[in-house]
Amino acid sequence: MQSDLTSRSEKLHVGIIMDGNGRWATRRGLSRVRGHEAGVETIRRIVEAAPKQGIGTLTLYAFSADNWRRPKTEVAALMTLLRFYLAHEVQSLVKNGVRLTVIGRRDRLPEGIATAIDRAEEATAAGGALHLRIAVDYSARDAILNAAAKAAALTSLTREAFSQLVTGEAGLRDVDLIIRTSGEKRLSDFLLWEGAYAELHFTERMWPEFDASDLTEALAAFHGRERRFGGLRAIVPEEVPSLSRV
Repeated sequence: MQSDLTSRSEKLHVGIIMDGNGRWATRRGLSRVRGHEAGVETIRRIVEAAPKQGIGTLTLYAFSADNWRRPKTEVAALMTLLRFYLAHEVQSLVKNGVRLTVIGRRDRLPEGIATAIDRAEEATAAGGALHLRIAVDYSARDAILNAAAKAAALTSLTREAFSQLVTGEAGLRDVDLIIRTSGEKRLSDFLLWEGAYAELHFTERMWPEFDASDLTEALAAFHGRERRFGGLRAIVPEEVPSLSRV
């Protein structure tokens, strides 16, 4: 089963909205910060599991442009965790062939984080097992708006060219599957362009609880769906109504 799943999901692009850290913690009498710390442990598990399940690109929603509205103490803790991840995970990413890129704005991040991102991206640039994209201070609508502003100066435009303006990368695969944890059922301004035809999978599991088996379940559900991209499946002769029965 596993080998079959892996072969069919080769090079998939999966996006995950990592939701529920705070609720997971408060239900256990812990601080919301402890929930975010547990969420980082889940990132490690899923990054390790993703290539084994045939995922080539994994985009994780870590911090949205709207998350700046959260309490200052929580935002500060999230930025500390980001700084910690960039300082302590790069060696492991390099060892496991994971290429890291960070999408979203960098000019509003606390001092030193943008430099740490640059260093991490450079150090992992040769990774070929998995492309890990982390969305920080990210808004899909802002990405599309900025791309439109750049496109205004072009004399001709294709979807492929506009996609590169939105994502900042040439040839990035569109998102195949978007997973959201914690039971919420919305996209929250995540990968709106790249995920135009993405399948959606919602789970009640909080992000700190999410593991490789949950990822397997989501991929199995994905492979059970028929993706038509706006078209229709071929009609076999037996499905054509007989005039004698009309």
